[in-house]
Amino acid sequence: MTNTHTSLTSDISERGAATAEYAIATVAAAGFAGLLAVVLKSNPVQNLLTDLISGALSIVT
Repeated sequence: MTNTHTSLTSDISERGAATAEYAIATVAAAGFAGLLAVVLKSNPVQNLLTDLISGALSIVT
């Protein structure tokens, strides 16, 4: 037979766990997006992407 008191208290103690996990994931995603924006704005990466896209379009035409 299970002890309902123990089961109930363990559920209450983890009530905000999912919210905290979502908050951490959101902050991490925002940080990664910021880092990605900085990298994509750099001249070497822009030149690489421009050359890559130009090369792909020249194959198609």
